[in-house]
Amino acid sequence: MTTAHFRPNRGVVAAGHALTADAGAEMLRQGGNAFDAAIAAAFTACVTESVLTSLGGGGFLLAHTADGQDCLFDFFCQTPQTHRSPENLQFFPIEANFGDTVQEFHIGLGAIAVPGTVAGLLAIHQRLGRLPLKTIIAPAQHWATQGSQIEPFRAYCFQILAPILTATPAAKAIYAPNGKLLQEGDDFYLSDFASFLDELLHQGTDLIYQGRLAHQLAQDCKAQGGYLQLVDLQAYRMIERQPLSVPYRNATLLTNPPPSSGGALIAFALNLLATVGSALGDHASPSHVAALREVMQLTNLARQDGYDQHLYQSDIAQQFLSVVHTEPYRQQLQAAVQARSVNKWGSTTHISAIDAEGNAVSMTTSNGEGAAYILPGTGVMMNNMLGEEDLNPQGFHQWPPNQRISSMMAPTIVLENGFPRLVLGSGGSNRIRTAILQVISNVLDFGMELEAAVNAPRLHWERGAFHLEPGYDRNTLESQGIGTADDCTWWQTRNMFFGGVHAVGLSPGGEFAGVGDARRNGACVVVT
Repeated sequence: MTTAHFRPNRGVVAAGHALTADAGAEMLRQGGNAFDAAIAAAFTACVTESVLTSLGGGGFLLAHTADGQDCLFDFFCQTPQTHRSPENLQFFPIEANFGDTVQEFHIGLGAIAVPGTVAGLLAIHQRLGRLPLKTIIAPAQHWATQGSQIEPFRAYCFQILAPILTATPAAKAIYAPNGKLLQEGDDFYLSDFASFLDELLHQGTDLIYQGRLAHQLAQDCKAQGGYLQLVDLQAYRMIERQPLSVPYRNATLLTNPPPSSGGALIAFALNLLATVGSALGDHASPSHVAALREVMQLTNLARQDGYDQHLYQSDIAQQFLSVVHTEPYRQQLQAAVQARSVNKWGSTTHISAIDAEGNAVSMTTSNGEGAAYILPGTGVMMNNMLGEEDLNPQGFHQWPPNQRISSMMAPTIVLENGFPRLVLGSGGSNRIRTAILQVISNVLDFGMELEAAVNAPRLHWERGAFHLEPGYDRNTLESQGIGTADDCTWWQTRNMFFGGVHAVGLSPGGEFAGVGDARRNGACVVVT
């Protein structure tokens, strides 16, 4: 690394908070590249979006470099190397109240998986960054010590996760410092985090994986009921993977490969959608809605057809996307389309960035909902990935030892003629893949501008439940029998349930464009 001064760089950053996006943009203003921008934004998000992401969690960064190299950096959470009797664990349920529904999550030290975010961010910065790490962490330190005013979305998240944010004295000290949960208009501080970043600056990853804090976490887990041991932390490594590359229309889709699931499921759905062609009709038309519903249903069926059981098989993506496997589903989709022609939450956030040199970054990170355990003296809440039902399909405490946890997170880049046309990703648990699918289709199938593509109404089908945002003609759809066999929810307003697609791209004229999804308080900054 060098501390030389660089000329300002042009580019665009989209993220889940205005201050997050501006932290990335500031790196471009100081001459950094898209990787500097994304990493600075990620550190800042740990303050401004602290209930969605944390240095105690994990994530993925999909990189496309100016010289045409593509790499998926996997720094998601890892299962521990050994099990422990559940009776000796601190592992308990809480209920998150969304108003219309209540969802159960499990937290405590027994819910913590091996974290990867620190290892990932520092390794990627060392490999691809340009600016000094001290410069990269400065925005996060500023907002941690100076405070940031809590806006409505953050207050809403605090309210939903109140049982976690007030479950321990250390969490209460951050989120309910005067005995009452912080509200809209209050200032949010994370002063311990700023000091922790100074320590991280000097000690690097050893601080978390080898040194004082590693020993502290291991000791607390042993004494209070967690799985993690010092050997789990010492053995953690970021993994570099070849991105899953899939052609679609005249573009190439790069996304997260197995053992994570989201990218392959998006690729499968696009493969099916390409079958429909002009039969999609107009956007939000009955034929379009019916096709999307059918694609989502068939993708779920295909996932059960040998995919989930073989996530860690080396050639699972090739088999899953092969003609032999997809053809029966394509035929079912065509039959459904022809027949018509005759007649919750997800504590995840995303950052997208492109610079003028041609570097592109798509990074999705998560802390689950958080375990309520704050790593002492750091302001860092640890993840609860072992307490996430979606991530433990075989049941809690049944995870295979020492393996990357499979995730729906799917940071994605769409290339045209080898150059980044679109960079996007989303939060939203199981809705991540359907949100990304629809935005890609809106751009490539319907020719929408990026902002319109992200803001367009979305739908989601899963296990007989059909959710539709405002913007679809209910009377017309119901009169044609679309969704009548489903448990339909006609949402009255756009909602974070449908993800938060923060996306950037290049217009046909080569101009930077971007949008932060308002469903999750997103923001975008263009640096000219």
